[in-house]
Amino acid sequence: MTFNRRRFLQVTTAGATVLASGALGTSALAAPGGFPDYRYVRTLLRPDRLAYNPTGEIIFPCVRGVYDRLSAPLGRYYLYYAPHDAPGGICLAYAESLEGPFTEYAHNPIVGRTWNPHYDVSHVSSPHVLWHAERRELWLYFHGENTTTRLARSKDGIHFTYDKTVLTTDMLPDAREASYARVFRHDLPARGARYVMVFMRNTSADRRDICWGWSADGRDWEFDPRPLVGPDEVGAVNLSGPHLLERGGSTYVVYHTDKGSGGNILITEVGADFSRREHLGVFYDSGSAAPENGRAAAPCFGTDRGVPYMIYEAGDRLGGVIAMARG
Repeated sequence: MTFNRRRFLQVTTAGATVLASGALGTSALAAPGGFPDYRYVRTLLRPDRLAYNPTGEIIFPCVRGVYDRLSAPLGRYYLYYAPHDAPGGICLAYAESLEGPFTEYAHNPIVGRTWNPHYDVSHVSSPHVLWHAERRELWLYFHGENTTTRLARSKDGIHFTYDKTVLTTDMLPDAREASYARVFRHDLPARGARYVMVFMRNTSADRRDICWGWSADGRDWEFDPRPLVGPDEVGAVNLSGPHLLERGGSTYVVYHTDKGSGGNILITEVGADFSRREHLGVFYDSGSAAPENGRAAAPCFGTDRGVPYMIYEAGDRLGGVIAMARG
């Protein structure tokens, strides 16, 4: 599927005429694929207002509703995030609503760059947390170094037990980095799989694409050697921050481009079995004003009392905030 810039512009123009109503499905128009037309509302976390702030930057939010899953949680919602640069550190904030305010956990980081005897690395970052219903656990996928994605598991979302390495660059062709992974419960019967991983690969050409893999148990994985979405296919230099969404019996991957390629969040339909490649255009158009400053990245999604939200990075890479948009 080739990139159609005219279609991108048509989709963006149509989406820009809509003001979000605050309720799912009530906007006059919708984003590509029939998704809500998300609009920036407010900043949730700023690094300069956090007690744990070793590098002045934070990235890669992941929000999870825990009010119906954990006993005595700190709040209805847990928001995981991290600095990227050394030493990094997986962090937690919590709130009663996805609107915030979010309170920083007093003992961040909950996972550090050294975890004896499992690893001792320069940094850990990019937390993605999956609710594993059968185990009744929160499974944390994170990277450290950028060549390695790891798994840890928890009963309370705060205290984690190390499990194993799930992805390294050795498992992929022409890979210098394999990180920013998110994992989702998604059945692929033909592959004997119940989980799907999407992540960023950096190649020897220093070009970043979106790759994917599948697993029966969320621990042991197989990976497609071909990219799920390549930057050339959508008119970009680099892609990262993928997330899966499902709607109308199909599956979509959303991901962001580098700022020089627009700094927007794009969407591609991959179908229920990941055999489709339909590039649908701009899912979220980053604004030129603060806090986005021409870049929106690494989205995650949640619904609070029927209202859809997108939590994402807003601003320059390693110089932004965690923001919230409402659909």
